[in-house]
Amino acid sequence: MSAEFGDRGPQSKLSRWLRGRRPQEATGDGGREALLLAAASAGLPLAPAAYPAPGYRCSCDRVGCPTPAQHPVSFAWQTQSTTDRAQIERWARNQPQANFITATGMVHDVLDVPLEAGREALGRLLDAGIEVGPVAESDAGRMLFFTLTRGTPEDEDEWWPCELDCHPETMDEHPGLRWHCRGSYVLVPPARLTGDDQHVRWVRGPEHPLPDPLTLLEVLTDVGTRHADQDTGPAQPAWPSRR
Repeated sequence: MSAEFGDRGPQSKLSRWLRGRRPQEATGDGGREALLLAAASAGLPLAPAAYPAPGYRCSCDRVGCPTPAQHPVSFAWQTQSTTDRAQIERWARNQPQANFITATGMVHDVLDVPLEAGREALGRLLDAGIEVGPVAESDAGRMLFFTLTRGTPEDEDEWWPCELDCHPETMDEHPGLRWHCRGSYVLVPPARLTGDDQHVRWVRGPEHPLPDPLTLLEVLTDVGTRHADQDTGPAQPAWPSRR
């Protein structure tokens, strides 16, 4: 996947570096820190997260953890999240097994779609010449499109409310398109999931500028709805109309 989509258009040093390394190498200590710092340099605020423990468990040791290795370690993750290079270096070096989350709704949002739908949509977007920002792929079966945030207007009535706005505790309720905005987070590559050789990795690295989410939305919803129709039969409209 990375090589297939990475061949489209000019490539940065980071993209070429990623393509030349196996996933296992890119998630080693040196590669891990470099990728985290690249994400922070792109403006993605980071905070430490749990990681896989032996026996398909989560490092938090919570019995029945609902999102093993996929949640922050601190309840203060929103205020803790930072792009400060020195702080991220300290976290990465002092917690060498930790995953990291990036808090959405500050600088960026994430449009989160089923993997196969995301792969098709990414190909269509690139073929159409639409600017696509960073994209990550999860072995949990999801593809993450990083975009600019909708912002935080002073007037709450200016928000575009949508039932698909996704907070961590509601992700299972929205198996199709999920829009992570204010109050949500996603794992940032490189991250390890529970299971054998399960990861979250970049398909397009954080050096790509964040696009307006609305430029991607039509293709993502069109492809996502069609995939949902194939899986479950006729689907309800995938997105409410904008006010």
